[in-house]
Amino acid sequence: MIDCFISALHHLQPYLANGIKEIELPSVEPFLMDELSLSLTGGPNGYTISLKEMMIYGASNFSMSKLKLSENGKPFEAQINIPSLKINARYQSSGVLIILPASGNGTFFGQFDDLDCMLKGKVSVNETSGERYLHVDALHVDLTVKKMRMMVKNIFKNNRILTEAINLFLRENGQEVFKVMLPQLRKKLAGLFMNISNKLLAHVPLDVFYVPLAKQTS
Repeated sequence: MIDCFISALHHLQPYLANGIKEIELPSVEPFLMDELSLSLTGGPNGYTISLKEMMIYGASNFSMSKLKLSENGKPFEAQINIPSLKINARYQSSGVLIILPASGNGTFFGQFDDLDCMLKGKVSVNETSGERYLHVDALHVDLTVKKMRMMVKNIFKNNRILTEAINLFLRENGQEVFKVMLPQLRKKLAGLFMNISNKLLAHVPLDVFYVPLAKQTS
């Protein structure tokens, strides 16, 4: 069953970016993340940035390396790797950064490479028209990222000094910015992977997973 499900996911993976009409799965490229407001320094003139219209690219290009099914009421576990996630967003800032008034707006770009995602969740079995189907009821995602890069452009009418100051701050404080993004990113990826899994599971009866792969392809 485990090898069958992993094989099915990897077979569908190249088609996820454009969506799969046969299983009613819309395109997952890009997906939208809600606005983030990040308070990065304290004080009355603390530096705050807001990221709006956040478009996330790359989540469909994943691979699953491990799957442990639910047993005795314990959650199932899966290990997924995403080579790269890219974020494009509108950027707004206010306050003082170092010694510079840093209020302005522009565009934000983030790239997060080699993400390892540990998924834990619960499943149930539903019966429809005499067939039994698995359904993912809840999913939690933990993330680690090996490498990241964030930068802004076109800040306050292309103010070069302010742009360089903000980019220096993002380079030196990337992990802190990522920590603020992380709760929402985990939630969004959990919803994405739940949707993909349930669209697939809703079209494959539970009994099919117990058929050996050799017999399915013979």
